[in-house]
Order: sequence, then structure tokens, then C-alpha cells
Amino acid sequence: MESQVIFDKNSVEFVTVAAEYCVFIERNDIQDSKEFVDVAIKILPLLYLKALLIPKCEQIGEYDPETFVTEDDYEFVRTKINGILAHKDDYLEVFMEDMKYSDTPIKRTISEDLADIYQDLKDFISVFQIGFNITMNDSLFLCKEHFAEFWGQRLVNALKALHDIKYGRIDDDDEYLCEDEENDIL
Repeated sequence: MESQVIFDKNSVEFVTVAAEYCVFIERNDIQDSKEFVDVAIKILPLLYLKALLIPKCEQIGEYDPETFVTEDDYEFVRTKINGILAHKDDYLEVFMEDMKYSDTPIKRTISEDLADIYQDLKDFISVFQIGFNITMNDSLFLCKEHFAEFWGQRLVNALKALHDIKYGRIDDDDEYLCEDEENDIL
């Protein structure tokens, strides 16, 4: 039994946005944090929306699809993003189960969150590129499941931190990254 969910308009649009996210994360020409933040705060909400719209699907195959992202790939992506964001990479996490038992804030990094999302999406996209319907279906199922359980929350946490970088945070030797006059708030 093969699922037709992989050919659904919303599935195809999710695949497209997931591929764009991976291309964005893999780009080597972005060195400037302003440009990186500008692109990230546009693609992340779209990725979240498209993940929400994935139709209901069920796993068909016996085994989970193959994974492709290695530890070295993950660390390369994480380190690259950390280098771009530098001291702006850290933020305080409030949506962790351990937080209610902690007396001190829990520090997270945007680079780790975006690398976690990248790992799931790159594995997903790589399975789709192979083109076998059953594994494509199962990869879509797992990606949707991982979105609900893991990387969806990472995405919104990273987006909140990126929003703060663009519009809210002023350090002693930094200015707002948002310098467009039409974006100024009265």
C-alpha cells in the first residue's frame, strides 16, 4: 500500500520550503549577522506554517528511512551559524521541562536549534531526492512527528531569539540590527 499523501499540494510545498531552508543553512556566502537574521526570520515562520499543513499520514514501511546528516555535518552547520551570530547566539530557554525545577536560567543557542532543524530536514530532503514512494512517505511521517515532538519548539524558540536580535536587543557596542526606517517603531 502506497500513500498518496506525498503528492498532496501541502506536502509538496513543505518539501520545497524544507529544501530552501537547507540551502539557506548550507550557504557559505553569508558572513554578516544582519543578512543571516533577515533571511532566517522570513523562512522560519514559513517553515512552521508548511509543517503544520502537512496532511495526516502513517508509516508504511517496517523500518525508519535512512539518515544522511553525520555528526561532522551537524557540527559544521552549528559552528558556522555560531560564527555568524557570535555573542548574539545565546538566549535563555523557558520552555524546558527542567526549567520548573531550576533556580538558574537555562542557556540555549540559536545555532544549535537551527542545526537540529537542519538535521531533520536534510535527512528528510535526502530521502525525497532518492524518490521511493514508501520511504518518502515514511520520511514525511517522521518529519511531521519530529516537528510536533521536537524541532517545532526549537524553531519558535530560535525565532523569538532572532526577533530579539533584529528588533530588541541593544548591546553597548551594537546598534539595532534593524536600521530600515520603514521598520522603526514609534
